[in-house]
Amino acid sequence: MQYSAAYMQRDFFERVESAISSERLSVYATDGVDEQTALARYLLNMALSQGLYVPLQLCEVALRNAIHSYLVKIFRREDWFDEPSFRLTEWGAAEVRKAKEKLARAQKPITPGRVVAELQFGFWTSMFEAHYERTPFLPSGMKRVFPYLPKSLHNRKDRKNDLERIRNLRNRVFHHERLLHWRDLDEQHALLLRLIGWLNPTLHELALRLDRFTVIRQAGLGPWRSMLEQRDEPH
Repeated sequence: MQYSAAYMQRDFFERVESAISSERLSVYATDGVDEQTALARYLLNMALSQGLYVPLQLCEVALRNAIHSYLVKIFRREDWFDEPSFRLTEWGAAEVRKAKEKLARAQKPITPGRVVAELQFGFWTSMFEAHYERTPFLPSGMKRVFPYLPKSLHNRKDRKNDLERIRNLRNRVFHHERLLHWRDLDEQHALLLRLIGWLNPTLHELALRLDRFTVIRQAGLGPWRSMLEQRDEPH
């Protein structure tokens, strides 16, 4: 029995939809586009997310390590989060407790390094809340954490807003959500690279060398549509 190309194409999309879920694919077709375009958008979104993963990871690790190193220097102890004179916010203290509990459940030693590694990105971005201006961390922490940040940009509120934008982007990427429709996606990518540069210029150079986002973004939907059109007939 022979099948038409249209039938085979429809069968292909139904199989993909079944595996990925119609709900996830439907958000790429809210403007009534055909199935092939919706799937191409999904693939492009996936590729853009992959392109953002590397700089997001570099930014998160560098920010965490910079804050940790400075707080160790201030309090002269690796477990600065347990220092009585350093008041974390109620939420921050709860995050530390959860990190310790998670390590305990996994029967891992509760060492300062493990606790620090377990704390979520949101914990580190929260260190630039107004609360920490009443602690030894800020305002000096702005210069210490971001040693290459121009002095004219040493504004806690503005930098906190920058970090929140990146945190939101990170969460969307890591949870495989749609970001293709964001009008400021290129701007957010540029902000992410700037943040890395403020943390460490060498890391910024590495991020640029590894960057795939720009190429994928500029190529647009075309390569993904072509790939779907030229796919081999399934066996």
